[in-house]
Amino acid sequence: MKILKDILAGIDFELINGDVSVQLGQLQFDSRKVDQGDVFIAVPGVQVDGHDFIGKAIERGAKVIIAERFDVKIPENVVRIKIDDTTSALGKLASNFYKNPSSKLKVVGVTGTNGKTTIATLQYELFKKLGYKVGLISTINYYVDNEEYPATHTTPDAIQIQSVMAKMVEAGCEYCFMEVSSHAIDQKRVAGIEFDGGIFTNLTHDHLDYHKTFAEYLKAKKQFFDQLPAGAFALTNSDEKNGMVMLQNTKATKKSYGLKSLADFKCKVLEKHLDGLLLNIENREVWTHFSGIFNAYNLMAVFASAVLLGEEMDDVLAIISELKPVAGRFEILRSPDGKYGIVDYAHTPDALKNVLSGISEIRTGNEQVITVVGAGGDRDKTKRPVMAQEAAQQSDKVILTSDNPRTEEPGQIIADMETGIEPHQKNKVLSIVNRREAIKTACMLAQPGDIILVAGKGHEDYQEVNGVKHHFDDKEVLNEVFNAN
Repeated sequence: MKILKDILAGIDFELINGDVSVQLGQLQFDSRKVDQGDVFIAVPGVQVDGHDFIGKAIERGAKVIIAERFDVKIPENVVRIKIDDTTSALGKLASNFYKNPSSKLKVVGVTGTNGKTTIATLQYELFKKLGYKVGLISTINYYVDNEEYPATHTTPDAIQIQSVMAKMVEAGCEYCFMEVSSHAIDQKRVAGIEFDGGIFTNLTHDHLDYHKTFAEYLKAKKQFFDQLPAGAFALTNSDEKNGMVMLQNTKATKKSYGLKSLADFKCKVLEKHLDGLLLNIENREVWTHFSGIFNAYNLMAVFASAVLLGEEMDDVLAIISELKPVAGRFEILRSPDGKYGIVDYAHTPDALKNVLSGISEIRTGNEQVITVVGAGGDRDKTKRPVMAQEAAQQSDKVILTSDNPRTEEPGQIIADMETGIEPHQKNKVLSIVNRREAIKTACMLAQPGDIILVAGKGHEDYQEVNGVKHHFDDKEVLNEVFNAN
């Protein structure tokens, strides 16, 4: 049984009308989901303002309205609570509603442009192998111990986060590892969570359609570390130029990992192969099933965070040697005639550069690298030519194609990408709008030993065209083509 005064604990509010001892149904900030007896929290959103839907929420049976203002006439039998900032309060309200689940878990958040999914997922896998019950909130899926739930956003909304964490507590989980996106930080979706640690990976060109400037994007990421409590750890990539910026105002214990610069946790790459890396971590050699220097950084973040959470170095390294790549992250396929396919989620210029650099580090020089890449519609347009430029600089052939065009014309997105191709590179670039045909063409152009990189969608099993999601899986298509002959 939920009581209104309990979910308002620790929050400054003004009771405009009604009784705070009233019993509640569910918390909702989407009026379409309101049911009889629910609480509706009016939150100003990016696209719409929840205050415009207070009347609709009451029609659907809301018995409590929490809002910053009341512009419509509200029946006397509906409780009205005024809060100055409902966006910030939503997370705390949700945390109170679910009995503060993050206080019963050790929660570690991973933020940065690239590497979040890999790090959070590998932390989940590592701690499972160490014998713990663990939860995961990632771009690909949510896990409550062994139970899987589909993911809809990199970081879900504040109510959903608390609901998932409550399930983790109920299942006996001790740890929760989660991706924390810049959107989620800016929109206060992680408010109300008691973090025990934060990890920063890197900061590169992305989400400028939302944040408008790189400075605003950096500010959003930094805000996460500024808000970490004194008992937590703040772990940063010391080789990243913005790495130490993240730690400037944090109250948390400051730690770093790196391959080049001074760091608390050091790593050296001893050998690089298509099927793995030999690393020296803290003067211990460990073979891993991961390729590319970028994955050495990801593994170091996993290693360092596990040690900071109290695990023994040798135990952690033994398990790191067993871990396998995350779905759609530098995932390697091989055709019967010896062609290699790599499926990767790289959808930013820096991520694409990292993946192609990883391939360059391990190629012999005799094989071709053929890159299939697109760019998402209704997203940051400024990265489109840069994506094409990165692909052309490090590939022998490039096929520009559709990613998720969403509501944009696919041909126009490709045209935007083409502006990044230098005149001397045009003879090695093809444009094929149909993604399936683009992948098939890349496979036809490849010889045994060649490497085909299919970038941009990774684990996604759909393609969104004109607002409709159609089944499409890069890995599935590659396997079909590889095994067709």
